Amino acid sequence: MLETMKNLVKGYDLCVLATVSNGKPHCSLMSYLSDDEVREIYMVSRKETRKFLNLIQNPEVSLLIDTREDERGQHRGDVKALTAAGEFQPIDDPVKMNHVRSRFQKQFPHLSVFLDDPQSEIFSIRLKSFQLLDGVKDIFIEIIE
Repeated sequence: MLETMKNLVKGYDLCVLATVSNGKPHCSLMSYLSDDEVREIYMVSRKETRKFLNLIQNPEVSLLIDTREDERGQHRGDVKALTAAGEFQPIDDPVKMNHVRSRFQKQFPHLSVFLDDPQSEIFSIRLKSFQLLDGVKDIFIEIIE
């Protein structure tokens, strides 16, 4: 089941990032990339946003990746929803940063306004666990730490 979950991460490029600060949740729709092993998710954000400030204050996050766009109409019962728990980490390695930046530029040219902005930062979410809801009743959990 872990491979199914990883393939779901690799098969999409939009997620909902949930952060918390002072007990108040905040959700953001985010473009993302993953590493080959699906141990890390990479995102970019301006540093003054609520989500980024939340990440600095509380690095624990949740991500939601789902198949709702694929399962419309009578197929709504087939939607898969993957919740990934993880931890925010800055990317300190310049070689890794250049590699991730290059991948973002190639896959998301519309994000160049963020990638070229000195007030933006590419960061990593180190994944810890997955919970997959497959349809309306089948739940699978995998710890990946």
